[in-house]
Amino acid sequence: MALAVTSSNSISSSSFALTSSSNDIKVSQIGSFRLVDRAHVASTSLSQRRSLVRPLNAEPKRNDSVVPLAATLATPEVAEKVEGEEDFEQFAKELENASPLEIMDRALEKFGNDIAIAFSGAEDVALIEYAHLTGRPFRVFSLDTGRLNPETYRFFDEVEKHFGIRIEYMFPDAVEVQALVRSKGLFSFYEDGHQECCRVRKVRPLRRALKGLRAWITGQRKDQSPGTRSEIPVVQVDPVFEGLEGGVGSLVKWNPVANVKGNDIWNFLRTMDVPINSLHTQGYISIGCEPCTRPVLPGQHEREGRWWWEDAKAKECGLHKGNIKQEDAAVNGNGNGAGNASEAVADIFNSQNLVTLNRTGMENLARLDHRQEPWLVVLYAPWCQFCQAMEGSYVELADKLAGNGVKVGKFRADGDQKEYAKQKLQLGSFPTILFFPKHSSKPIKYPSEKRDVDSLMAFVDALRWRNLETVAVGRGGASCSNGCRPAMARLRRVVLVSQ
Repeated sequence: MALAVTSSNSISSSSFALTSSSNDIKVSQIGSFRLVDRAHVASTSLSQRRSLVRPLNAEPKRNDSVVPLAATLATPEVAEKVEGEEDFEQFAKELENASPLEIMDRALEKFGNDIAIAFSGAEDVALIEYAHLTGRPFRVFSLDTGRLNPETYRFFDEVEKHFGIRIEYMFPDAVEVQALVRSKGLFSFYEDGHQECCRVRKVRPLRRALKGLRAWITGQRKDQSPGTRSEIPVVQVDPVFEGLEGGVGSLVKWNPVANVKGNDIWNFLRTMDVPINSLHTQGYISIGCEPCTRPVLPGQHEREGRWWWEDAKAKECGLHKGNIKQEDAAVNGNGNGAGNASEAVADIFNSQNLVTLNRTGMENLARLDHRQEPWLVVLYAPWCQFCQAMEGSYVELADKLAGNGVKVGKFRADGDQKEYAKQKLQLGSFPTILFFPKHSSKPIKYPSEKRDVDSLMAFVDALRWRNLETVAVGRGGASCSNGCRPAMARLRRVVLVSQ
């Protein structure tokens, strides 16, 4: 994309010309423009606004001796509504039952060279296949955060060769990355949440990319993240980012596979013999940056492999921030916990064999050095989908342990109790399961994400028998019996699986 500029101050919209065909895609076409004076733009007409953009390479040279703190750099907000925008809400209703291929065709037909597919290097390669099947020219861009898996980089190369395309890569600002790493280290997201790192490495590069477009295409599906994506439409006005024209309504977001199930996506990829990221064969489903992505176990939701040390309430990196509803605003920057909006959710883990602990009861239990019986306690939030998913197995476990020398309890650790649980009870994410031994004040945290009855029982049995063995040895050196060592072996297998 080239910019034809005259020396006059009144440059009309006709002064802009595309010098390359849609088949000759230039990397510089994405993120090529930015507004130079937002206050002035707000007071000008749409035709005048076009004359106020300039190439990014025309901005003043940065003083690299002054390194800004990445965490304090403000992200510009959408501030203006574009008049005469189309009714994309009605458009979404018309396309609600359309196939992904039809939706993709309509998107490419409507926006031509001003639309691009956002490719993450995962199963969203299906979008590229759909675009290829339309027979229309299309563009693809991707965010290279600098922290991707080697398999993902090789996959990018394979996709380019398979489809005969060039992916337009966007990179984070080197000075911002440098400031973040120098001030907080390489892995700060494990301590204070992923949002800041994602903002520097993903959100801001995406914002630059979208400023050169009028529409973009994503691989979001409703079944990917029940907490944030269950209501996404097939097409919408982007509620967060601005497009080429600037202002609210200047960017359209297409989600062609919004109504497609994950299994159907994979059936499509296999049928069409489309290359896939080799990480998928290693247990990865949702794929992001290497430090923040891991394989999931059978039966786990695909998003459990992302930012696993945080809660599942709002697992979004910021690229699709508009999915998070206003009532979820009480969730903090780490994606952990819920505020008062979740108070009305019905309680879970209800059984006559389960003891409900309040804050005082939890504090008393944690202070005891010698308990009459060991305790197993789950720290939970009733709104958490993973807590809900393990409710049946935990209640069954409580029933099995009733009268067998282990008390089973629950402690609601969200809201006002969350900070206490994080500081005193090792809460990292919901659910957290703790075993309080009979003769020790320090609780032992369940290390696995396998929350079926057998795995939980192996954990309890191993620690319960280990406690007896310690007491027996202390009284005369006798070894444990009745299955202590088999139980310990089961626990070791649980730990190995979790690793």
